[in-house]
Amino acid sequence: MRTRYIIYIALALLIGFLIYNKFFSAKGKEAIAQNAGKGAKKKTGPVPVNIMIVKDTAVDNTIDVTGTIDANEKVNLVSETAGNITGIFFNEGSHVEKGQLLVKVYNQDIVASLKQNDYQVALAKQNEYRNGVLLQKEAISQQEYDTSLTSLNTLKAQSDVLKAQIAKTEIRAPFSGTIGLRNISPGGYLSPSTSIASLVNIDPAKVTFSVPERYLPLIKPGTKINFTIESSRNNFSAVVYAIEPAIDLSSRTITVRAKAANPGNLLKAGAFAKINLTLDQIPKTIMVPTQCVIPDLKDSKVFIYHNGTALSKTVKTDLRTDTRIEVISGLKAGDSLIVSGLIQIRNKIPLKILKVIK
Repeated sequence: MRTRYIIYIALALLIGFLIYNKFFSAKGKEAIAQNAGKGAKKKTGPVPVNIMIVKDTAVDNTIDVTGTIDANEKVNLVSETAGNITGIFFNEGSHVEKGQLLVKVYNQDIVASLKQNDYQVALAKQNEYRNGVLLQKEAISQQEYDTSLTSLNTLKAQSDVLKAQIAKTEIRAPFSGTIGLRNISPGGYLSPSTSIASLVNIDPAKVTFSVPERYLPLIKPGTKINFTIESSRNNFSAVVYAIEPAIDLSSRTITVRAKAANPGNLLKAGAFAKINLTLDQIPKTIMVPTQCVIPDLKDSKVFIYHNGTALSKTVKTDLRTDTRIEVISGLKAGDSLIVSGLIQIRNKIPLKILKVIK
């Protein structure tokens, strides 16, 4: 045990001697000073960068919004009267024309009542005619003639009521379009609360979307839009035809509706649409790559190449696209904008130009 302690003490003394000799002796201090002097004399070289010559350009002011494809006309077919179904005259998913008979409800009792009433109308016409002749000969009074005329008109009105009731037992297409899946079967009981099927007219299709209120002065009937849908790779176009007169208070947007031709029925009601809306064209402005604009606490800045060094400039921006941003102040045509190496750049730092982008 005593020998082990002696060895530990000897090792500690040796390590202490080496540390003292390296850092605290005269030779050690001189070596540290020489290394510090070499480090102080070493200078950082210029930062290699690419620059872009700023120029005025024309740009389309476009925004990307989302919308929904709506049918031009859509209705859920129901019956105005109740009764047993005596006939279904359409195929699911088929095209039907306006006025085409789709479903018929039992109406034989009403038809019989109408036939009976028609006989009474015929008899009342003859009675009115005879009384008219007798009135001219002063064989009857005016009151007797008026009674026969009133009876005739009452029976005619009754015929109109029965015809209207018969019409309600025949469900016809209110417009041309494609009929959906039916919810009824022949012989079933149809009530006014029963849905028969849906009828949709999707040519032309309606595209409904919302835009921020700041763009309201730039949108009017006749404005063209382009859009795509998930179920097709085609690009579609539409024309704005109506604008909601009131702004939505919760979102501060205004609803716009456009019509798109749909001859191939590629557009389906309820589909999601990605819309690119061209608002106007800015004939002269400065557009720079987005990565060149560095956001600051209160504003944004860029770096330009000036006399071999980097110069910081405060800029104001407005319009943005996927890759570029509009600079409305702080830059002018002909400036050499730095577009690479921005992480290493500070104001007044020396630069070395690798490439000039025009």
